[in-house]
This record gives sequence, C-alpha cells and structure tokens, in this order.
Amino acid sequence: MNLLVSALFLIFLWDGYFFFNYIISLFRNYRVKEWKPKVSIIIPGYNEGKRILRAIKSALAQDYPDFEVIVVDDGSRDNTFEVASSVKDPRLRVYRKDHEGKAKALNFGLSKASGEVIVTTDADSYLERDAVGELVRRFYSDEVLGVGGQVRVIGTSFLERAQDAEHMRIAMFRRAKELENLSLAPGPISAFRRGALEKTGGFVEDIVEDYATTKAVKELGKVVYAPKSRVWTEMPKSLGILWRQRKRWFLGDLKNLGGSFTKNWAFLLLGDFIALLDVLVPPLLLATGNFHFLALWWVFETITMLVPTLVEGGKLTNALLFPIIVWFWACFYLSLHVYGYLKLLTGRL
Repeated sequence: MNLLVSALFLIFLWDGYFFFNYIISLFRNYRVKEWKPKVSIIIPGYNEGKRILRAIKSALAQDYPDFEVIVVDDGSRDNTFEVASSVKDPRLRVYRKDHEGKAKALNFGLSKASGEVIVTTDADSYLERDAVGELVRRFYSDEVLGVGGQVRVIGTSFLERAQDAEHMRIAMFRRAKELENLSLAPGPISAFRRGALEKTGGFVEDIVEDYATTKAVKELGKVVYAPKSRVWTEMPKSLGILWRQRKRWFLGDLKNLGGSFTKNWAFLLLGDFIALLDVLVPPLLLATGNFHFLALWWVFETITMLVPTLVEGGKLTNALLFPIIVWFWACFYLSLHVYGYLKLLTGRL
C-alpha cells in the first residue's frame, strides 16, 4: 500500500511541477516586438482537394497588412490544384510540382517566396485570424530566428478529443518551460526568418521535417514559442492511422534527439517511467479498494486540464474526461516507445 501511495505521489509531483509552472507563466509577460515585415505563407498539399480551400481562406483572412500565400501542390492525384487555383486573389499563387514529399514542397515554395518571414501551415489546417501577427511579434530580436505556435485538433470523437487534450497539454508545457527555447516549431504553425532558412539550406528533408528544421535553425540562433498564435488541424480518426503517424514521429525523433531538455534521453526515459505509473496506479487503486485515493487522482488530473481549458479555450468535456484520456495516452505512448526502443536496439531504426 505504501508503495502504491508513493507511486501516486510521484505522478502528482511530475504533473504538478508542469502544472504550477504553467500557472506561474500566465502571470509573466514575454517579449514581443511590433513590426510588420512582409510574410510569405507556404501551404504544401498532397491529395488535399477536400480541405485545401479552408486552409487558403484562413490564410487570406489573416489580420496582417503585408503577406502573400503560396500553395504548392505536391503532385496530387486529385483536384487539389484545380480547387486551389479557383480562388482569385492577388495575394495568392498556386504551383504544381512532381510528388517528392513535404520538405521539398516547402523548399519549392521557399524558392518562390518574397517575404522576410516564412510561415508554414498545412492543407488540412486553418489558422486563426491573428495567428500570423502573433508569430511575427515574437521575433523580438535579431537572435530569434524561428517561432512556433499552438496546435489544436478539430473533431468530436473520443480519439479527436484525446488528441486535442494532448495538444493542450503540449501547449501548457511549452508556455511553462519553452517560451524562450522551443524544442519544436510545429509544421502546421511555424515561422522562420528567410535568412536563417537560406543558411540551413532550406527546410530539412526528414520524416520529421519540422523537428529537424527546428534543430538546424537552433544551431544559428533562438527558436521561441508564441502562445497566442493558434492553428486548428485535422488528426487521425482511427487508432491504426494514429499509431502509424505517431510511430513515424517517434522514430524520427529518435534519429534526431538533442537540441533541448525535452529532446534528450533523460527526459524521455523519465517520462516513460511516469507513463508506466499512470498505466498501473489507477487500476491498482481500484482493485485494492482505495477509492479515496482514486478519487483524489481523478480530481487532480481534472483540475490540471480544467485551468488551461478555461485559459486557452477548449471543450469542458475534454477536461472532465481527462483522467481517462491520460490513462489512454500513457498506454499508447508506453507501447509506442517500447516498440521504438526495440527497433533501435535491433538496428532496424
């Protein structure tokens, strides 16, 4: 029993540390600069005919004075090019190229761009109206070369709600610990100084091009977080597709570890240990009849999601269901990481 309570205390200590750091961060101002450089928004797309229009309209609706939108159809087999080309706006240019992957599509767009700041988003996503402006404001000094924003998830199924809660948790962590040293400028909402991308040779061709590009840019300067810059994106709707997506991300991360505290072995393995406790402790509390401790865990996890839900915007039901969501993600990621470690140890990564 004492061992079980100790394990519960470790969960509270881990989650509480990041939660209270997030609360503290809400009362801290972060540095911004009011300037309006020309921005090029690049939207790569492959077989996105059903969703590209929404992405283009949200980009063109930005509350920002000087920008262009560049859509790169990466050799789609559907009507992506035709749908994108149907939008008539002098700020929009649409190109089609052979299918070579997202990084090369981004670099093609970069070669056509004229902006001092390059913003990337995805064809299955839509930017909030002030997203670009909030990214640009965070380039507060010459040493800031990249900025990442907040990703949120569209949808109402349990899996989509779980992914939105996951990204809310990521947003909490980034605001609490990565405001001035962002580990990943996410592909659906990131911005880089054009000069920095030219020095790195453009967007890095990798299965996790956003992480690899962030890491390369950080060798030249700073990449920071813009909490108020938000994009809404579609995520996997089935467990099989989710597994394949996260497997690609995690195996790509294992090849590119480094660049920040969150992207090193110590943090990764400690996080896996806490995930193991998350998997084991609630069922054991239930099985041993420790309902008061189980209720305490449920209330604690709910509160840690309720506060950011109220601050950042989100569905109240996500917060109320968060203990179940936490347990789901702990099982999912523990399985995924074990799979990745076995691939690494057997030399098949």
